[in-house]
Amino acid sequence: MRLTETRRAFIADTTALILFFTTTGVINERFIAGMEWEQVLHARLLGAALMVPVGRPYGMWRDWLMQRSGHGRLSQLLWDTFALVSFQVPIYAAIIAISGASGWALVRGVLGATSMMLALGRPYGAFLNWIRALFGLPPGGTRPMSVNID
Repeated sequence: MRLTETRRAFIADTTALILFFTTTGVINERFIAGMEWEQVLHARLLGAALMVPVGRPYGMWRDWLMQRSGHGRLSQLLWDTFALVSFQVPIYAAIIAISGASGWALVRGVLGATSMMLALGRPYGAFLNWIRALFGLPPGGTRPMSVNID
């Protein structure tokens, strides 16, 4: 059975989000926010569960914003970074709050995640495009995959 482009986009975007941000989430939660390993595990399990329904909507949000990007590296860096921070930081704040971070740990976690996402916006965008290519999909921002109905 051949997967439609819509299904491949869902799987690709979700896979990229889970792989990339499970790794960076552990680093932030344990070493920046100072959460206990049990809290980190809870946050990553909750995060993974939330990434399934969020992966594709984020990919669509990023694609929409990247259409505004120029061809230059600085423009792509700025739009990729804005896409990631504006979409993921509020979700991340909720994840670590539900997982037990409070007070200064919550503030440090959100600030740490924001800092990481500022630095990781373009690397994640490139990683997402690479995963999409593995699934035979175009990179984000070149044509809106979300309007293709297969």
